[in-house]
Amino acid sequence: MTTPMLKRDWIALEQKYYQATFKRQPVTFIRGQGIRVWDAEGREYLDFVAGIAVNVLGHCHPAVVQAVQEQAAQLIHVSNLYYNTRQIELAEQLALLSGGMRSFFSNSGAEANEGAIKLARKFGRLHRNGAYEIISMERSFHGRTLATTAATGQAHYQETWKPLPDGFKQVPFNDLDALKAATSEKTVGILLESVQGEGGIWPATREFLQGVRRWCDEQNLVMICDEVQAGMGRTGKFFGFEHYGVMPDIITLAKGLAGGVPIGAMLTGRRTDLFVPGDHGSTFGGNPLACAAALATLKTIQEERLVENAARMGEYWHEKLQALCQKYDFIANPRGIGLMRAVEVKYDLAPAIVDQALKHGLLLNNLGNATLRMVPPLILTRADIDEAAQRLDRALEDVSLQRGVAAQS
Repeated sequence: MTTPMLKRDWIALEQKYYQATFKRQPVTFIRGQGIRVWDAEGREYLDFVAGIAVNVLGHCHPAVVQAVQEQAAQLIHVSNLYYNTRQIELAEQLALLSGGMRSFFSNSGAEANEGAIKLARKFGRLHRNGAYEIISMERSFHGRTLATTAATGQAHYQETWKPLPDGFKQVPFNDLDALKAATSEKTVGILLESVQGEGGIWPATREFLQGVRRWCDEQNLVMICDEVQAGMGRTGKFFGFEHYGVMPDIITLAKGLAGGVPIGAMLTGRRTDLFVPGDHGSTFGGNPLACAAALATLKTIQEERLVENAARMGEYWHEKLQALCQKYDFIANPRGIGLMRAVEVKYDLAPAIVDQALKHGLLLNNLGNATLRMVPPLILTRADIDEAAQRLDRALEDVSLQRGVAAQS
């Protein structure tokens, strides 16, 4: 039984006390269970945002709740001056999933990518005549720190913070010739996502990702795969790059790794396993609480066969999206892999669709004005998808009537 919450104007309080860094939807959530959340007024919503691909087990999964409760009563933090068993156990599990890679833990995806950039630069210092430059992709997203903002291939994330750190350039995604042409004696690594998440759910082509791997081998470059959003089973494989038959030198993870508890991970194979004591660090990274949550998340994904479920439910959701695209002429071209999906939206209506879906109890996310993104929990069922499709249909019908755009004839 939950304790009644004091009635307060949460939005007004946020505007008074919190820095204005987020453009929020006008709703305050207080409780979640499975794929559903409830707001301060008691209204219920289907969550197809899932904390932006974080809540892979849904909200308050019993396994994660139990792991956090038990660990919080035993040991929360000791710092990385000492060994802690949960950190070592998590590194062991990730090694089993990645073919023997070794881990470094941080608190976020941006920090995981920072660690990968630093590790690649050390490789360049030792093995490529001091090369330090990272080539990333247009439309990519790698974090909000200065270095990861410089690596992000979207100008609107960068303009305010110029001059950005040196050593980053972008080329078009899925364009191997452009990548090769951009490579120079300064280049040390290629940073990419197997499926671009924040850029609009754009999968890599098989030819491109395999070509990047070959190019890195030929030129003695480091291949870094940012799996912060595409990892943890979201695409129907544990790692998104597994769809392409390649193996990166460095992998980054975060978001869903601990089922909602903040954690980041940077994994490296032997070729780039170059850090020594003092090279890198984190006060909170790999603390027992976050690692216990991550262990419970990984165990649940495996025991409940959620990677396979993501593949099956992703195809079923894609069918529903295709049907809606046939019904409404202002949405089209559903794309993605597994439970990482997007739909193109005409007439800059994506924000209006998100707003209207909220009114019908469905949480969606727009990327700009022309893309709807859906990254629901991996526990999704066919019944959940049927219900979500009905709510989205009602939202689309409302937008069609309000904006004077017709459904398909």
